[in-house]
Amino acid sequence: MLPPSDAELRAQAQALGERLAAAREHVVTAESCTGGWIAKCLTDIAGSSSWFDCGMVVYSYEAKQAMLGVRPQTLEEHGAVSRETAIEMVSGALVHSGASVAVAVTGIAGPGGGSEDKPVGTVWIAWKRRGGYASAKVFQFGGDREAVRRQTVASALQGIGELLA
Repeated sequence: MLPPSDAELRAQAQALGERLAAAREHVVTAESCTGGWIAKCLTDIAGSSSWFDCGMVVYSYEAKQAMLGVRPQTLEEHGAVSRETAIEMVSGALVHSGASVAVAVTGIAGPGGGSEDKPVGTVWIAWKRRGGYASAKVFQFGGDREAVRRQTVASALQGIGELLA
């Protein structure tokens, strides 16, 4: 899979923004491996203030705990790149925002940091609506650091769209 271009990400964010605005929904992002790229894509769209609530970039364990309420036990038992952490991140994003829809990403973009169990390109993405249940999916993206991050952004945006369907 080729990573999406800037134009493709912009088109995807534009379409998602239109859907969020029409549904009168607000979105929050909780990002680790993408470093705020999802929030940037969304807020690059003119008028995004009517449907974008906030974004949180949480790389360290401490930030995940303090800003999103991820439990220390979760991080110790499962690690930052796990289904459990992604679900606690997305749930915490809703608790700590005024948004109605949330996405959270945590992964290993590389080039280092991978392991046999969690190789570079492993990314967990979780989505949740306020009052609903979180869903999470693991991805194994290929390519360099930028390619992994671009694919993560595109998949996160796609999942928000599916959540709105």
